Amino acid sequence: MPHIPARLIQNQAMLNDWISMYQNEAGVDEALLLAGGLKKPVGDFDSSIQLIESGLFDKAGFKRLHVAGHPEGSKDIDPGGGIKNVNKALSWKQEFSKRTDASMAIATQFCFDADVVKKWADNIKENGVDIPIHIGIAGPAKLQTLLKFSVECGIGASMKVLTKRAKDLTTLLLPYKPTQILNELAEYKSKDLESNIEQVHFFPIGGIKQTVDWIEGCQ
Repeated sequence: MPHIPARLIQNQAMLNDWISMYQNEAGVDEALLLAGGLKKPVGDFDSSIQLIESGLFDKAGFKRLHVAGHPEGSKDIDPGGGIKNVNKALSWKQEFSKRTDASMAIATQFCFDADVVKKWADNIKENGVDIPIHIGIAGPAKLQTLLKFSVECGIGASMKVLTKRAKDLTTLLLPYKPTQILNELAEYKSKDLESNIEQVHFFPIGGIKQTVDWIEGCQ
């Protein structure tokens, strides 16, 4: 599924070209819409909301639009901390999905602490957001690699799971596997079938093959 970063797109013509190429060359009909990591946009788009409002994805017949979720908040969206702007953006997307009957999903940043995810999922549901959630899960990888990517991606509170593991010499050199968080989220979902959490999606930080092999080994 392609990621479409708003702040890297110059104008509607460029966005339309991207959509056409993804469809014509790969048969794509879903996309993850993001603001993008740049502080200043290079063109007309500043947010995923503006990408949605362009109407180009609907015109092209996309079946589902994914938007970003941030269980630990986002310093890009809420520079001063907290979740005010993040929640405001999700509420807009919730209203849009109801108003237009658009098929949408929330794809989250990867996280390591199930309690952080559960608290966030409960919070947005209490705020009236019922868009399905696809939880981001980091695939198997060396601990040092995960720590590096976590810092770069702004992972906060749940990093304590990794730092605690790093202090344990018996596990320091072993690859991280997301078994614990997946088991805890599965238990949470089994007790609350009405939860927005619908599925998980993997970030193959340790490599695509390693992630696929691990998933197949769990089946």
